[in-house]
Amino acid sequence: MSNLKSEYDRILSEIEQAISNEEEKKIVKEKVSELSMIFMNAMENMSNVIENKLKEMEEKQNSLDNKLNKIQNTVNEIESDIYDEEEIGEYDFEIVCPYCNNEFVTDLSLMNEEKTEIKCPECNNIIELDWNDDCDCEEDDDCCSGHHHCGSCHGCSDEDCEEDEEENEDEDM
Repeated sequence: MSNLKSEYDRILSEIEQAISNEEEKKIVKEKVSELSMIFMNAMENMSNVIENKLKEMEEKQNSLDNKLNKIQNTVNEIESDIYDEEEIGEYDFEIVCPYCNNEFVTDLSLMNEEKTEIKCPECNNIIELDWNDDCDCEEDDDCCSGHHHCGSCHGCSDEDCEEDEEENEDEDM
């Protein structure tokens, strides 16, 4: 701003030296002052407009940030509902013992793919677990002589299923 004032003073000094007629000098100085005020008002108006636009942009940005935070919270809740329950073991896993047909439930968090066997609480026999369900049978099929439904199926091929069915038919006769 001081540079602007020094330039203004320099211009007035040059007018002072260039014009000898006092009446003309007075009119020129007044008109330069008027012109300067017009420019200053225009600059102030532009500054106000820019300041208002910046405030509007700031408010819109805050509004967008709030909306984004709400969306992020919703996504976090959905993610928590989907993934955290599995991680904290809120699911139960039902097992039917192939030795005594005892049905029991265990917490899924206790059942991980590293665990390959579990003890039946009724007959104390060890039940082998196979986490890779290779059986192509549908859940409703009677493939595997029902073992698929008891949780102890170690996977079978179609040939194994056919052999089990033939054995069952032979036993029925």
